[in-house]
Amino acid sequence: MNEPSSSPALHTLQSVFGYERFRPPQQAIVEHLIGGGDALVLMPTGGGKSLCYQIPSIVRPGVGIVVSPLIALMQDQVDALRQNGVSAAFLNSTLGLDEVREVEQQLHRGELDLLYVAPERLMLPRTLDLLERIPVSLFAIDEAHCVSQWGHDFRPEYVQLSVLHQRFAHIPRIALTATADGATRREIIERLALGEARQFISGFDRPNIRYRISESSGNAREALLRFIRNEHEGEAGIVYCLSRKRVEEVAGWLQGKGVTALPYHAGLSAQIRQKNQQRFLREEGVVIVATIAFGMGIDKPDVRFVAHLNLPKSLEAYYQETGRAGRDGQPADAWMLYGLQDVITLKQMQAASDAPEHIKRIEHHKLDAMLGLCELTSCRRQALLRYFDDELAAPCGNCDTCLTPPQTWDATTAARKALSCVHRTGQRFGVTYLVEVLLGKGNERIRRFGHDKVTTFGIGSELNQREWSDLYRQLIARGLLAVDLEGHGGLRLTDASRPVLRGEQPLHLRKATRKISLKGGGRKAGRFAGQGEGQLWEALRQRRQQLADEQGIPAYMIFHDATLAEMVERRPETLAQLSGISGVGEKKRDAYGEAFLEVLQEYLQLEAGGESDTEEETLQLFRLGMNAEAIAAQRGLKPSTIYSHLAAGIARGEAALKEVVALEAHQLEAIRFAIEHHEGGKRLKPVFEALEGEFPYEILRCVQADMARS
Repeated sequence: MNEPSSSPALHTLQSVFGYERFRPPQQAIVEHLIGGGDALVLMPTGGGKSLCYQIPSIVRPGVGIVVSPLIALMQDQVDALRQNGVSAAFLNSTLGLDEVREVEQQLHRGELDLLYVAPERLMLPRTLDLLERIPVSLFAIDEAHCVSQWGHDFRPEYVQLSVLHQRFAHIPRIALTATADGATRREIIERLALGEARQFISGFDRPNIRYRISESSGNAREALLRFIRNEHEGEAGIVYCLSRKRVEEVAGWLQGKGVTALPYHAGLSAQIRQKNQQRFLREEGVVIVATIAFGMGIDKPDVRFVAHLNLPKSLEAYYQETGRAGRDGQPADAWMLYGLQDVITLKQMQAASDAPEHIKRIEHHKLDAMLGLCELTSCRRQALLRYFDDELAAPCGNCDTCLTPPQTWDATTAARKALSCVHRTGQRFGVTYLVEVLLGKGNERIRRFGHDKVTTFGIGSELNQREWSDLYRQLIARGLLAVDLEGHGGLRLTDASRPVLRGEQPLHLRKATRKISLKGGGRKAGRFAGQGEGQLWEALRQRRQQLADEQGIPAYMIFHDATLAEMVERRPETLAQLSGISGVGEKKRDAYGEAFLEVLQEYLQLEAGGESDTEEETLQLFRLGMNAEAIAAQRGLKPSTIYSHLAAGIARGEAALKEVVALEAHQLEAIRFAIEHHEGGKRLKPVFEALEGEFPYEILRCVQADMARS
């Protein structure tokens, strides 16, 4: 159904967030909540879940209370809302007593549209009593799968959230998640008392993500580096490793190759983890190398790739981790290398776990499903979605098995030899030893055990050592062999192997690849056909980063990549035309519109064969004796824009600082001191605040340019 133009929800979507229309089923969810109904929403990452509760919170009387487990990211979520002109705040353990009191006073005065709160804080009697005394528009329970004791992100505090139904029965509630199978959804409904809630299930598909999985050939770091350089140079990404040691090694190695790579794992101090996460969120082109300790709820929309150098423990973990790529809907890659050792290590970890046996069985089945995804020869997306009870009618055309269908071979005879060798050697040896027997390696160990006399000794000349190892890995993945985890990684036959071993069941396997496929390149964020388009894209990104650095916020909070890409394609020339770009709301248009139009205008002139850049025109007028305010008036631009031109001229030595800004010696000294003691002025917001707002950003930028040159 079409929303009437007078709808408060649609007006909010367009004027505040800058989007022309709702995506399905956002409109139905928003209307349902505005009408006072409860909802359970399952929507893939990047599908627009946040708007489903943000808009009703703004439209309905009172404040929307958002329950989130992600304390580290609440500040960024609130900053993003404030960029759009929404009054938002958070309450969590990072605030001091005075800050908490200020937020509580804002609540009492009715000044907030949204309040983000950790579940532990919400459950405090003081908080619940406070909420009973103020108008509350709704409760949004984000990451609702945390309520499931069987889930991979169980948070015991979430179980207590059923109190909201008891104490605030008249206030609508919405529970949201991107990762919940049928059993988890049922548990969410039961534990949060959402039996009457309307369910909105959007499915799990992330069509913009390209899934690519390859077996490791022993040079994983080199393959990763080629992948980054060929397809994601200068772009943000996450690399997952199984161990802390591997994280440190890979991050250090990538740094040595010129990649801005930072480690993240639980063994690092909280200060280092926070610093590295903030750099990842706020700088362009940072690659985080991490264990699974990193990433839950990462709200960075422009992550262009997620790479795994080890096998995830389950499809749920794989889906959630890869889902951190491409949240803005732009093309992204989920790229993985895995090997036999990953399987053995994960199974050893499961065996050593203190979990009850029934939990271990569940984990075992989940790992088998993960292995199955790696080894299959059909569409990976169809298999992944099927695991979550979500059907895709036809192959996706955007995974490696669709784009480059793997070759298969009749492995029946070779598999019988491999299985027979396991049986003849007593079901107690690992892959390396078994391969040596098949290849007839008469070494001392084999002779000592007498396995140079078994019938399988030397019968495997048709395959080489690597090919036999690949075969054994696939036999383990298909459940025909099991790893003896209590021993030393020896292999034993399973019941499923017997029909193959007896020749009653044929077996076709995928051929091992010798080289990791890099097909699908040319999908970079700067993937514009013409040279001018690429230059414009980079210029818009630089302007975005400059504005973000000044405020100390992530660049994506200014505009998403998708918004910049639409600017490149549509080339708006006026603020009215800029308002038609998706993601440009009224506040952002007023705050940043002219800065981006200036960049666009310069490239339009260049395309038309006109004069050189607009900076040069400013500098020419400056050389004629005009000051910044006079130049701004003549050119019809903001003074802040002119100061940006002059700062660039100062950096190049084409203008003198003392001629651009009139500062007393003590003022200049104070500014320089503040810049030196705040990361060299890399972010100007801390400098601005240290100087108590005495000097505007344009003055600080000019001094910074002069310091960088000297």
